[in-house]
Amino acid sequence: MPPAMDFIYKSMQANRTDRDLEFWMRSMRTAKGAPLADENKTAELDAGVSSRIILTRDPENIKAILTGQFSDYGKGESFHRDWREFLGDSIFVTDGEQWSASRHLIRPMFVRDRLVDTEIFEKHVQHLIPLLAGENGNKVVDVTSLFFRYTLDAATNYLLGDGTDSLQNPETEFAEAFRYVQRRQAQFFRLGVFKFMLSRTEFRRQLKVMDDFIKPYIDRVIAMSPAELDQKHSKSDTFLHALARFTKDRRILRDQLVAVLLAGRDTTAATLSFCLFELARNPEITAKLREEIASRLGVGASAQKPSYADLKEMKYLNAVLNESMRLYPVVPFNVRFSLKDTTLPRGGGPDGLSPVAVKAGSRIVYSTMIMQRSPENYDPPSAPNYFDPAQWKPERWVSGWQPKPWQFIPFNGGPRICIGQQFAMIEMGYTVVRILQAFESVRAVPEIGKSVVEDPRLRFEVTLTPASELNCVFVRDGEGAEHEKVVVS
Repeated sequence: MPPAMDFIYKSMQANRTDRDLEFWMRSMRTAKGAPLADENKTAELDAGVSSRIILTRDPENIKAILTGQFSDYGKGESFHRDWREFLGDSIFVTDGEQWSASRHLIRPMFVRDRLVDTEIFEKHVQHLIPLLAGENGNKVVDVTSLFFRYTLDAATNYLLGDGTDSLQNPETEFAEAFRYVQRRQAQFFRLGVFKFMLSRTEFRRQLKVMDDFIKPYIDRVIAMSPAELDQKHSKSDTFLHALARFTKDRRILRDQLVAVLLAGRDTTAATLSFCLFELARNPEITAKLREEIASRLGVGASAQKPSYADLKEMKYLNAVLNESMRLYPVVPFNVRFSLKDTTLPRGGGPDGLSPVAVKAGSRIVYSTMIMQRSPENYDPPSAPNYFDPAQWKPERWVSGWQPKPWQFIPFNGGPRICIGQQFAMIEMGYTVVRILQAFESVRAVPEIGKSVVEDPRLRFEVTLTPASELNCVFVRDGEGAEHEKVVVS
């Protein structure tokens, strides 16, 4: 088998069996040859393709790519071309002036004045909570399915003014199409030069379902006069109305909507899923978090809805969220292409600490997941407040430990840092608080056929998602005696 085909085949097999992390870590360990001698932090992969592939988890290299040498690295024209059918000319696939214009267009919708209004989340949380309690006598729920539906409803409500109501109608055509398109797009990208082997017929059919869903909303704002759009200029504006005040270009509106929906729905849903599952198998942490919530906002019938200020100031809540994003970064691997002949600051020489020459067109893959789990970025086991970096331990964030610069970047960094990071933090915090105000505790339940609760399997698509069911039982006050304690592996 040709080297390129062999590498891609093994990559696809790893993805199919949910072993992506093991595959890429093994690829780093087994990479050979100078100048990238430090195989543990930066390695040149022998992928058998014409363009060079460098994989790094070195914070100094990641910092250079995202800030110090920002103009040297970008998405690149080949990435833009590969993703154009799905994401068009949106902020996530462009560079230079085109990217800058997109960012300028989107930024006003994520200013603080728009984030303080949490009512958009409350509506959908009230649909979510009864579903977490279980249905038809079955109290076991897969939180992943529910959170992906919840965040889709909240995101479409914020972007378009109307939610998809997928919590109440799980099999919505748009949700199914959106999920299919993402998975197929990830397969195209993973296949690289061999992507022609996959049919695009169903991909394009599902893209049309997505676009047909969005089209009436775009038609509506395009038909509005400037005066009508100005009349709607208030905190009740939708994202789409705000965009339409700057442009009536149908394609621009469509591309930016889809891009922000991808970022606003999937990343938040995945983090909430991992967060609630870890709370479910760490009842002592759930109890401590609920105590913080109760002391500030109350629980049960006396509960108050959290404000923007509450969510920003609740230290243990933010420790729980940060720890979830540290262990399960939603973009575990990110890609940049060198836009010209340049360098990386580390990875060369016998000790791996010398610069590396990088020719134009090289693919640089940087892994936040491998970096954020790397033991050398944490205190040694002999330290008084040691917490295993491979374990979910929110206590590390309230024990005096702080990550060094560029060793924790859940929202990326530099000029391309996520515009919606505060929106995501508020949505996640609000959701966790309201759930734990309604339920006394959460218990993890083994998958069908398993006797113990295992670590979640991870699936790498466009974003990180759970590959296994994250089954939980949500327990209201007074129900605790009805549920046995589960065994955690």
